[in-house]
Parts: sequence; C-alpha cells; structure tokens
Amino acid sequence: MSTHSGIWVLALVYFTSSTFLTSSADDISGASFIFGDSLVDAGNNNYLSTLSKANIKPNGIDFKASGGNPTGRYTNGRTIGDIVGEELGQANYALPFLAPNTTGKAILNGVNYASGGGGIMNQTGKIFVNRLSMDIQIDYFNITRNQMNQLLGASKAREFVTKKAIFSVTVGANDFLNNYLLPLLSVGERISESPDAFVNTLIINLRRQLTRLYNLDARKFVLGNVGPIGCIPYQKTINNVEQSQCVELPNKLAVQYNGRLKDLLTELNENLPGAKFVLANVYDLVSELIGNYEKFGFKTASRACCGNGGQFAGIIPCGPTSTLCEDRSKHVFWDPYHPSEAANLIIAKQLIDGSTKYISPINLRQLRDL
Repeated sequence: MSTHSGIWVLALVYFTSSTFLTSSADDISGASFIFGDSLVDAGNNNYLSTLSKANIKPNGIDFKASGGNPTGRYTNGRTIGDIVGEELGQANYALPFLAPNTTGKAILNGVNYASGGGGIMNQTGKIFVNRLSMDIQIDYFNITRNQMNQLLGASKAREFVTKKAIFSVTVGANDFLNNYLLPLLSVGERISESPDAFVNTLIINLRRQLTRLYNLDARKFVLGNVGPIGCIPYQKTINNVEQSQCVELPNKLAVQYNGRLKDLLTELNENLPGAKFVLANVYDLVSELIGNYEKFGFKTASRACCGNGGQFAGIIPCGPTSTLCEDRSKHVFWDPYHPSEAANLIIAKQLIDGSTKYISPINLRQLRDL
C-alpha cells in the first residue's frame, strides 16, 4: 500500500461514524491474520518484482471465487488458510496486504501477509530477488494494527485483536529449501553453520518475531511445523530417488527444527500471559497422507499434477507450458512444491477439528471459541 492511499484511508475513517464502524467489528465472528510462505500466499507476490509468482495459468484453475483464474495462490484452488477461514465462519477470505483494496473495513475480516519464497530469516529466498520475510510481514501487520486503532478506537481495536483474531504462521520450509540447502554457497548458509547452529538461529529469530506479534496484542496463535520437505516432487527429482523414497537430509532437518519449535511454543505458552500457542503437526499429517495416499483417495503422492522434468514432474514451476494431469483431485501435489486443493482440504479439516495427534493442545475450532 502506498503512503498516499494510507493517508486517504485515514481521512475517510476520520469522517465516518464511529458507531457504524464499531458495530461492523461487533458483527464479525472472527478474523484471520495469515503469515508465512507460498503455502498460504493469497497474492502478495503479485505486487512484487519477483521470480516467485503464481498469478499465471493454470494456477487457480479450480478456485471458484475467481472463476478459475489465477490469483497468486500456489495451488489449483484454495490454500489451507482459505479453507480454515471458511470452516470457522469467516465472511470473506483474508485479503493480501499489498492488494489495493485491502483498506478500511476490509481489514476486519483479516489480512494475509504471506509471501512466496519468504522465511524466518531475511536472507531466505533472495534467489527470487524479492519476497516478504517474516520481519517485513510483521512490519506490515503493525501498519494494519494502527489502521484498526483509527477504525475502532484503541480500546475496541485491542479487544478485537485479542479476542476475535487468529494468527496463523506457516513458515520455515524456505529457510531450508531456499537458504540452508541451496548449492549456491554465496546464497545459502550451509557453508558457515552446522545444522544445530542454523536451527538455533531460526528459533531465536522466530521467538523474537512471535513476541513482537504478542506485543501488538496477538493472543491466539497457530504455528505449522515444517512438513516432510524431502518428499516433495522437486526434491525427489533433483536427488533422483525412487518413487517410494524421500530425500533424507531435508526431512532430517525438518524433524530437528520441529522438535525445537514444539519446545518454543511450550515456553511461550508459559511465559506470555493470556496467549495460546497451538502447534499444527503438519509433518506427521502430510507424511501419513503421502504414505497412505490411496486410502485418502489419491492415485499418486510422488508426481506433481502441473510441472515438467523427470518422472515426478518436479523441476519446472507450474505455468502455461507445463503438462497438466487429467484429474487434479487424485494428486497430493499440485506442482513440484505445493499440495493440491484436495490435499489442502484434508490437512485443513484435521487442523480444524482433529485430535492432539495433529493439532495440540487444542484444535482450531476450540482456539476460535476461547
């Protein structure tokens, strides 16, 4: 959002009835503020000069809200964030922060700050030139937070954020795939840090970032751990493994990070009064989906529906020149990196109403109702 448009919004708000604006907040059952990477980006990268974009066909081919046109979502339909918002009664999808219509009352439905290629570390994803890191995403939420004060008044705005807003964070995979594991030593961190040291750096930075959100009145958090990134078609293709195999090192790093993340959320639950941090065990959930894909109604969990390159179609990002599978609902993976809408639906429903095996200490419906 430009400075000029921000000033225009504040001027409009100033001359609008405070009673009308307050009632609009009271009528909203919940809002979703989404942070993370391409798994939940709803179009922020459309507004960046970046190599990581999904606003090209056939991305979005099954996204009904756009009539099947691409929106910047890195999948054929809805993201996990979209589905969770729907199921928890959110009136509208959380709009991308950088979209020009994300102003005024629209922010009270929630805002999406996620960015394809983004990570916990600011240098993560610099291979794509531009992307929004977690630090920048929180800078942007700070802008939204000030806009809410202008819309509702400071007291009402704080009550709205603490009671009605869920903050979801899906981040970390790029810090391995597009930082630590990059073969380009000038880009990645692998040359200078051991796995233990790198994971520790991630946790230190994430603790600071989550505490910063808490200080901006966020209270209800859900954090997804890093999925089995060694099982995505891209990794399987470049490492030339068998169909039933996954690449060991990326999964080992994910498991190591996930253990530290679990401990971090326990620590924050104990030390930040009034906050509830919920852990989404995406690693085990997606691992089960991949390992038992036929049980879930899929035909393959190794080959991307949209892509090119090798038996797993796992090198070229999804675009107009990609090959496209006949039945998108039968593929766990939409492209070499991201789940299909069918897979996202299974994942989301487990996070909303599932047991502590996949979402703990409470599920998302219980978190909403706190």
